[in-house]
Amino acid sequence: MSKRPHLQTQFLIFVLFGDLIAPRGGQVWTASLLQMLKVLGVGSGAARSTLSRMTRNGWLKTEREGRHSLHALTARGRRILEEGGQRIFETRKTDWNGQWHQVVYSLPENKRKLRNDLRKRLTWLGFGRLAPGTWISPHDRLHEVEAMLDDLGARQYVEFFSGLHLVNGNDREIVERCWDMKNLNYQYLKFIDKWEPEYEKCTRALVKGDGLSPSECFAQRFWITREYSPFPRLDPNLPSVLLPDGWLGDKASAMFNGYRNLLNDRNNEFITATMRKPNGLK
Repeated sequence: MSKRPHLQTQFLIFVLFGDLIAPRGGQVWTASLLQMLKVLGVGSGAARSTLSRMTRNGWLKTEREGRHSLHALTARGRRILEEGGQRIFETRKTDWNGQWHQVVYSLPENKRKLRNDLRKRLTWLGFGRLAPGTWISPHDRLHEVEAMLDDLGARQYVEFFSGLHLVNGNDREIVERCWDMKNLNYQYLKFIDKWEPEYEKCTRALVKGDGLSPSECFAQRFWITREYSPFPRLDPNLPSVLLPDGWLGDKASAMFNGYRNLLNDRNNEFITATMRKPNGLK
């Protein structure tokens, strides 16, 4: 297995909640969470410090049960992860009716942080920057945009237009202006080159009955999820007619889902055992 990148512990915790804890009720014993992080290479001191900071910042909340504590996401934390989870596991939107959807905003100079946050969240939703303050998508994401604006408190600065047709010009040229699809395809190629050999190796090992242990399956599944997770921020999930020739996004997505499914059973063994008791695996 290749060397893993150094990552902020906060990011690891968000991934754990979004992918594993939230689907299992949304609460986790502190000791169980520390055990998961230990398998991922995070020490107890760093983990506890990060959990305290995330609680102070309003992402997590803590409850006590006797001598033990539980962590759960706040409403704000859940909104962010629901938005992110939708994009990570979103299927390819192959069909398109030729209509574009546009977000236009105008913010005063003293709202620079809000402007930056708005740009990041629009990118996460798959919008591309057509011009200053003007972002477009081939998909109608009104519901997601409204929820995002409410979260940021930015509704008064933003207008949403739906059902726009390009009259003069070429839709693929618009794509080239708004998204760097060539570089994205290269990033997909690197992802496939890195993970495909490990996927094939793990497949052969499981067939022979000599696969990874439950904790190793948990770690491997976590890392491929983590390394795939930036793609939804970059990939607008364009319909097939707008994709460049030689597109590798679908192959990368199929391998990502296939590898996760391959590891699921033993990963679930580890997660179930770890989350069962207040003191983790002890």
